[in-house]
Amino acid sequence: MSDTSGLSWGAAWHIARRDLNARFRGLRLLLVCIFLGTAALAAIGSLTAAIERELASSGQVLLGGDLEIEVWQRDLSDEEQAALAEYGTISGGTRLQAMATAGTGEDSRAAPVELKAVDDKWPLYGTLTLADGTETGAPDGRDAYLAQGALDRLEIAVGDTFRVGTVDLTAAGVIENEPDRLSEGFQLGPTVLVAEQVPYDAGLLAPGSLYQSKYRVAFDDQSQNPEAVEEALTEGFPNAGFDFRNRDRASPGADRFVGQMSDFLTLVGLAALVIAGIGIAGGVSSYLDQRRTSIATLKVLGASSRDILRIYALQIAVAALIGSAAGLTVGVLVTPLLGSALQGLLPVESGLVIEPGPLLLAGSYGLLVAFAFAAAPLLRARTFPAMALMRSRIVPLSRDKRALIATGLGIAAICALALLTTDQPMLSGGFLLGAGGALIALAALGLLIRFIARKLPRPANPVLRSALANIHRPGSATGALVTALGFGLAAFVLLAAIQSAIDGNIQTRVPREAPDYFVLDVPVDREQRFYELVETRFPEAQIRAVPTMRGSVLAFGPQDDMVRVADLEELPEGAWMLRGERGITYADSVPMGNRVIEGEWWGEDYAGEPLVSVDSRFAEAVDVEIGDYLTIGILGTERDVRIANFREIDWESMGFNFTMVFSRNAIADVPHNLSATIELPADADPAEQGRLLRDLVQEFPSSSVIEVGEILTEARTILQQVSLATLAAAAVAVLAGLAVLMGAIAAARAARMYDTVVLRVLGASRRQILMIQLAEYGLIALALAGVALALGSALGWVIITQMFEFDWLPDWGEVLGVLGLGLAMVLAFALGGSLPLLRAKPAQALREL
Repeated sequence: MSDTSGLSWGAAWHIARRDLNARFRGLRLLLVCIFLGTAALAAIGSLTAAIERELASSGQVLLGGDLEIEVWQRDLSDEEQAALAEYGTISGGTRLQAMATAGTGEDSRAAPVELKAVDDKWPLYGTLTLADGTETGAPDGRDAYLAQGALDRLEIAVGDTFRVGTVDLTAAGVIENEPDRLSEGFQLGPTVLVAEQVPYDAGLLAPGSLYQSKYRVAFDDQSQNPEAVEEALTEGFPNAGFDFRNRDRASPGADRFVGQMSDFLTLVGLAALVIAGIGIAGGVSSYLDQRRTSIATLKVLGASSRDILRIYALQIAVAALIGSAAGLTVGVLVTPLLGSALQGLLPVESGLVIEPGPLLLAGSYGLLVAFAFAAAPLLRARTFPAMALMRSRIVPLSRDKRALIATGLGIAAICALALLTTDQPMLSGGFLLGAGGALIALAALGLLIRFIARKLPRPANPVLRSALANIHRPGSATGALVTALGFGLAAFVLLAAIQSAIDGNIQTRVPREAPDYFVLDVPVDREQRFYELVETRFPEAQIRAVPTMRGSVLAFGPQDDMVRVADLEELPEGAWMLRGERGITYADSVPMGNRVIEGEWWGEDYAGEPLVSVDSRFAEAVDVEIGDYLTIGILGTERDVRIANFREIDWESMGFNFTMVFSRNAIADVPHNLSATIELPADADPAEQGRLLRDLVQEFPSSSVIEVGEILTEARTILQQVSLATLAAAAVAVLAGLAVLMGAIAAARAARMYDTVVLRVLGASRRQILMIQLAEYGLIALALAGVALALGSALGWVIITQMFEFDWLPDWGEVLGVLGLGLAMVLAFALGGSLPLLRAKPAQALREL
């Protein structure tokens, strides 16, 4: 029978179906690898798409308008409000930190809160829902709606009164759903929602106070482009220092977090696919090796190479389709669990999320990987005569060059699909190149290990001598084992590096260097009284107070050729300081935690040209030099200052860090207050701390005291959630690695049958055979330990520092311990894979050979 004629697809399927084991014996590794990779990508894609869709479709509700303007330390002028009102209905209000108190005397309780004052038009979109199910709008008069945390801290209930600043308020309800909460960003205390006039009446908005004015507009013409409105308002008020948000980017922080997690999860999915591909290649090779007698029999009966290809391609296709379908199903079912873990942080639907695009993409990846990595063993098996197949135990089958072409085409299709469907082509492309380089490096390492094993002198110990011989003998599985073990162990290292680095960020830097309290809006003329009040309770307390105000960079560069920020189409990479208003200060000496690296600092009595010191990284991002100028917008006015020096800032100190520090004569005349940090003795009495807090609230009612411990707790909780998410995601790669390890050992086991039987006939004991297997795998695994450590650590560094922008703080002891656990698991799998060989009966095995 020639290759030009043969079985029809129907006849081939009939034979394939009869030969296919109902439990997919021999193809389980293929099923598991396709399942893991597809499930990971389906869950990742579905969750990310659902969040992005919700952010896009609910942008108006999340923002509370179509466009938002934010300014610091002032209200919008009548002219600015009129310009904004031309586009539709506007709603304004203020946001500030404040102290809420309840009770009197020693029984009084105080809590830092985020005071959110809104007018009667709020919310423009969405509805405020209270805990009792009431849907309402802005509170009236002296009523206030509170987050549950505020009531708990103040120990009050609905209907009770409490005080903010100099006014008494009534707790009129508990906030259940605040429609624009996500767009407000990170908060330093629970929300207290009040009427627009309350902060003014409470004396909280004195000149120099740190507060935000936020105005939102609901467009009359919904076809209006928000970015075009931003440009028009910027041109009309170039010095106003507006910070804009619009419905298309209602929550930049959420967008950024989603983008970071999407990038990370995409890499995890691609890593799982790469590892799965290795497992598929090994699993299909092992399966066809088990079917060599059936293939030889079919060829003896007249089956052509095309018939063989069709029969076994159909079997593999069925297994791949079932694995992909199961993976897609599990991916859809897991998505609600992931969504529920993120509720409160991100807008996620609570039920099943079915996104056709990501599911189609995940299924396509699974089938492409199955094709790319199963093509080589399939094409190799179809081209050999029956005798060669029957003798493949002792005469290895040669390679088919056409298989390399098919595999190359499949891998090219996978890479093209990854690059065309990602928002980060450089990231995905870099990862794919890295994975390809790692595969090539591991293949080369496999050849090197075989070469070294062949050149080494033969040990006197027969067990070691046989183990070395197994590594380099003809037909050995060393190449496949090196690749599988390399990626599998690297997955262990990756998991440990990511987890321990995030734990390091949680447990080390921040808690060690944080003060006990931040105090905002301390009046300049009462600084001495503030020190006295704290030192009366805690004489050893360390207090640091600095002037604080807000300003925006309007222009930068040489004095005769300055670049206006409003004229830039896109901000330079890393120039985040150019976005809106930022905290600024003035100082006579170099601030703590700062180091001048270029230029000179001004003296204490400096009275010359106004100067500024800027962060060296900001200077590098905008390409300015010593002697260049900045134009700063403060309270709607412009000021030109010359750059005197560049500073290196220790951002981990959790003290006062400013990218711009001015000479006193540059901005000291602007209305402002002080911000202070208080660091108490380690053995400070908690009861005395409570009295200090009450003293500060009573003497400085317009100031806000922020307990840093609560901030750290919240930050730690967020980081722990990120850690848990990365742990769960990276575990997919580890599971794939484990599956590949078991598959590679199982595949090698079939090839070991002949050797084991011969050794048994020659008188080798079961213990000796077992030790030979363990020695072989142990030598290969030890040779790969360093490579796996480097590969897993490199990928972990990229994820931690480049994606999450955390410090690289892995616990190397933990990483090495996990690597050691991986090596132990390799030996355990090798032991488990060797036990069936010990039970083989030599006579029966020799007849089958």
